[in-house]
Amino acid sequence: MIKNYFKIAWRNLIRGKSFSLINITGLAAGMAGAILILLWLNNEISFDKFHANKDNLYEVYGLTANTDGHANAIPVVSQPLGPALKQNYPEVEAVTRVKDINSFLFSVNNKSFTGVAASFVDPSFLQMFNFPLLKGNTNEQLKNIYSITITEKLAKKLFGNEDALGKTIRIDSADNFTIAGILKDLPANTRFNFDCLLPWDYLKKLGQGYNNESWLSNNTPTYVLLKPNTDVTVFNAKIKDITRRSSGRNDVWTHFLFPLQQWHLYNEFENGKVAGGRIETVRVFGIIALFILLIACINFMNLSTARSEKRAKEVGIRKVAGAGKNLLISQFITEAFLTVLIAGVLSLLIVQLLLPSFNTLINTQLAVPYTSAYFWLVALAFIAFTSLLAGSYPAFYLSSFKPISIFKKQFKQTNAALSPRKVLVVMQFTFAIVLIVCTIVVRNQIQYGEDRDMGFSKNNLIHINFVGDIEKNYPLIKQQLLNEGIATSVTKTMTGITEGGNHSWGLRWQGEIAKDTNTTITIFSADADFVKTAGLKLIAGRDIDINKYPGDSLSVLLNETAVKLMGFKDPVGQTITQPYNGTSFTVAGVVKDYIAGSPYEEIPPIVIEGPGAWFNTMHIKLNAANSTAANLAKAEKIFKSYNAAYPFDYRFVDEEYAATFNDAERTKTLAGLFATLAIIISCLGLFGLSAYVAESRIKEIGVRKVLGASAFNITRLLSFDFVKLVMIAIIIASPIAWYAMNKWLEGYNYRVTISWTIFLIAGLLAVGIALFTVSFQSIKAAVSNPVKSLRTE
Repeated sequence: MIKNYFKIAWRNLIRGKSFSLINITGLAAGMAGAILILLWLNNEISFDKFHANKDNLYEVYGLTANTDGHANAIPVVSQPLGPALKQNYPEVEAVTRVKDINSFLFSVNNKSFTGVAASFVDPSFLQMFNFPLLKGNTNEQLKNIYSITITEKLAKKLFGNEDALGKTIRIDSADNFTIAGILKDLPANTRFNFDCLLPWDYLKKLGQGYNNESWLSNNTPTYVLLKPNTDVTVFNAKIKDITRRSSGRNDVWTHFLFPLQQWHLYNEFENGKVAGGRIETVRVFGIIALFILLIACINFMNLSTARSEKRAKEVGIRKVAGAGKNLLISQFITEAFLTVLIAGVLSLLIVQLLLPSFNTLINTQLAVPYTSAYFWLVALAFIAFTSLLAGSYPAFYLSSFKPISIFKKQFKQTNAALSPRKVLVVMQFTFAIVLIVCTIVVRNQIQYGEDRDMGFSKNNLIHINFVGDIEKNYPLIKQQLLNEGIATSVTKTMTGITEGGNHSWGLRWQGEIAKDTNTTITIFSADADFVKTAGLKLIAGRDIDINKYPGDSLSVLLNETAVKLMGFKDPVGQTITQPYNGTSFTVAGVVKDYIAGSPYEEIPPIVIEGPGAWFNTMHIKLNAANSTAANLAKAEKIFKSYNAAYPFDYRFVDEEYAATFNDAERTKTLAGLFATLAIIISCLGLFGLSAYVAESRIKEIGVRKVLGASAFNITRLLSFDFVKLVMIAIIIASPIAWYAMNKWLEGYNYRVTISWTIFLIAGLLAVGIALFTVSFQSIKAAVSNPVKSLRTE
């Protein structure tokens, strides 16, 4: 019986080649789009879920509570906190701190390398997290201060095909490290990103800027492995005030543990509570995948039911011959399954072809797990689900025909005001229009951020990290860059200007309001000529310049937001005090707000400290009178003369600023691609449907032409029915799209408003595409010879 079902199904596919081609193409495109999205969703959901201890792994967060009840959650804590947790709380199985540093020089056999991602960790790191060792003993890793554990990729980079285990690497021309283990390369679905692991004990040797044993300095991600069956709520209550007890201060932050299961998807906090994060994007693209699959299935439903007249006699004869309704349903579901199976195989081929480009677009490495039995079970379930989704309505619709109605031709409902087929077309275009609106809003939001005044001049501005002897020779390097006309100004700073700075709380000033002193303030540091080099706009006072004003080691600049927070009417000359060490700073000047983080967030209050602070970077404003290549070539010679062991490694600030839009640009591109796919699939179905409608009304069209109707009138008649359905879809889709995108925009402090013109553009686009699609079949029917259409058998 089943063999007979498939034989008949295959014959029907071959008999209706055009119908089958449209159906299979639409389903294959829809399934391929859904598979690509599902591969990405699976990657997002599985982040760090491969660790055996995933149910008991946590990250320690700091929580600062303002007096007005609002709180800020941060994923960094003080360096002494981790060991204190391990030592004083029996519930803790293990603790590790992680400090990422990418500025080291690695030397092997007289060859030097930079850009190696190094992470300092405690010895327990590899016991807590499952990063498999290819060579070496897990229990012996990171216990020796001069041992190093490297990834397979780094081993190949440094030693080629040689066995790297036991070999020596020199770091920063200072110390030699022995390779104690080689790790398998990290998977794409982990938050960790390192090429090698170094012992935490060596970090202590590096001193200031790296090692900080103060309980009042939050600068280190810290992870905890709890013993099984530990009540996290009870444990959080125990450790809440650990920093307050250890520092002797009651005005500092509290702590809580954040579970591994939520690290990647729930990474945004509001008032100290989880408020979403990447999970919102995952949900949106999950809905998009469902929409695309539904649109493809609706194509199948519509085209199958549109062919009902051609299949009606077959159904009638089968019923007269004794076939029951269930038998007919099984036959039509089998046909749907065969169509979907062919489309499924084709979709996998499409996915395989598109996957490299898709991986480049989303900046990760996805792969179809063909060797996994679980994958094939899911694939079979996916095909079965799609078969039922696409084939159930046609199966029940066709099997419900009554023989007597069929032979009297009383079953057709072509001109019904409301038919399931029209409802499906409306649904299909509703989904497509929602995606069009979403794409336009996402594009506008990204453009809004790109057009925002950044507050500084990024052109011809580069920054170089202090590595090797750069910091020691900074005054000489600066002077030579200026003397040779390579740069118009040079300054040194804490970090790159687009990287923000450190966060602080509790600054004090005259006339303060209690709740404002606990507001998060960004602390940045800069030397002389920062305003000039960065192209900041000075509103009041002057720039910091220790050469002219020796007292500027204790001077600061404020941005406009900081002045508003502190309520200064005349800020220059005001005093700001650090609560932790009592150091007082004098305000030397005020700069216009500039973007030091995400372009979609509100600009925070920023305090720029003077030369007494810690510096790690220098910014150089290249001379625009020379070519960039000439400036960089001359600058490289200068840096090589003072820092010969290190390559000349620089970064353009405009490129780094552009990189802040990468995630948003990817979202925009993906939304646009899948919206386009949805439209193409919808149009494919509309094309086939319009052909069958034109065919079913061919005699009506012939009569109208004989009675004098023009080709234009007939084209308008046939097209109007479809345009009317698209117009209804626009009315339904508009409030849905508005609500969805309004919720999405709530995640941005700096955001666009959703204008009515967006819905007008989406509507006109949908109507135009629909008209273009159906006009071919409408015009073809309108210009056909009425003699042929009115001729009877």
